[in-house]
Amino acid sequence: MIPVIALVGRPNVGKSTLFNRLTRSRDALVANYSGLTRDRKYGDGEMFGRRFMVVDTGGISGEEDGIDVGMAEQSLLAMDEADIVLFIVDCRSGLIAADFMIAEKLRQKNRKVYLVANKIDGLDPAAALADFYQLGFSGMFPTTATHGRGVKSMMEELLDPFPEHLEAQDEPNRGIKIGVVGRPNVGKSTRVNRLLGEDRVVVYDEAGTTRDSVYIDYERHGKHYTLIDTAGIRKRKNIKLAIEKFSIVKTLQAIEDANVVVLMVDAHEGLVEQDLHLMGSVIDAGRGLVIGINKWDGLDSEKRDKIKEDIKRRLRFAEFADVHFISALHGTGVGNLYDSIENAYRAATDALSASRLTKVLEGAVEEHQPPMVHGRRIKLRFAHAGGRNPPIIIIHGNQTDSVPAQYTRYLEKIFRRELSLHGTPVRVEYRTSENPYSTKGKAANKPTFKRKPVTKFSKRRDENKK
Repeated sequence: MIPVIALVGRPNVGKSTLFNRLTRSRDALVANYSGLTRDRKYGDGEMFGRRFMVVDTGGISGEEDGIDVGMAEQSLLAMDEADIVLFIVDCRSGLIAADFMIAEKLRQKNRKVYLVANKIDGLDPAAALADFYQLGFSGMFPTTATHGRGVKSMMEELLDPFPEHLEAQDEPNRGIKIGVVGRPNVGKSTRVNRLLGEDRVVVYDEAGTTRDSVYIDYERHGKHYTLIDTAGIRKRKNIKLAIEKFSIVKTLQAIEDANVVVLMVDAHEGLVEQDLHLMGSVIDAGRGLVIGINKWDGLDSEKRDKIKEDIKRRLRFAEFADVHFISALHGTGVGNLYDSIENAYRAATDALSASRLTKVLEGAVEEHQPPMVHGRRIKLRFAHAGGRNPPIIIIHGNQTDSVPAQYTRYLEKIFRRELSLHGTPVRVEYRTSENPYSTKGKAANKPTFKRKPVTKFSKRRDENKK
């Protein structure tokens, strides 16, 4: 059994820094900003031949109001599922009332709790730790998570009671990775909670509630999935906090990491330019796309008809994507997203045979010939698969560097239609065949031998006489 270690404490005491140190990653956002982490974040680690799971949580201040209430609830849930709880305190700020409150909550949970006195660098250990003994925890570890001081010795003691896992273990089957993206406050986290059937991530009526990408593994009807809840992306001119810039980077990384992306759109606001930019980012990344028009309930028929017409007119570049009209809050239509997600994933990852691709290419060329270039017809001879997720189709022929963009789009549409590649973009690449006669007539191919000069017979006879 792999032990679960939960990191709890006040905001900005170094929980996310320690999380990155234990998992040997940079998955958790770290900044000198209170309340940066808001949702539970899971990561895997291994030390001394033992594997473990780490849970990062939001801070508990004891004065929760508004969104802080949800953050505190996430921390309490992490305590319930943990085998070991690391209560992290800040040696530089000293012992405050919020630490006593958290300590009382931990004693009520009846878990193994160890006190981690962080940010000990540059301080006298004896003087810095003296006040924290008042909290009543037997185990205390002075550390500096930023530099790793005291972390290894702490983990060696914590992991000693657990069995070793020296044998190589396969990576867990995370199934289809589903990224949920959109502008701030369009209902991404609400939809994630609805799909999971629990309040897994913090939901609050405030733009920018989610700041980090949260990966959540779960199982549905015997199939494995990984949901990725991401931070909302706004226009560049509206971004003021540096933290939000890092959140956007995390969101773009999540798009690259996902197999299928569900783009959430606010039905009350309709399609805006930022939604179209996000769709473009997903298509450029080559990921499967499903569009969810959220907050559909409560709209009158006129507003609904206008949105449908707007979608039909403005989403021609993403016509391969399924559009669902849902209500994440009430769960209306949310379950139907799975069919589109499965279809998009299947289309993006299925193997495509060269014979099938070549046959489709021949049919497309017969139906609509490539244009003439310099008085010669572009010839497309055969095709084969070049990659998956997204499907890449490589076409060989002559003068392929002169194929116009509109003809490429035509071929993509034909391949998508004939091969049932629904829900995923298709990329067509070209390879030009070498012409064996390209150097014919050039001086480089002429024989290099020289003819001997012709000598007249009379001259040779005169030479023989001499």
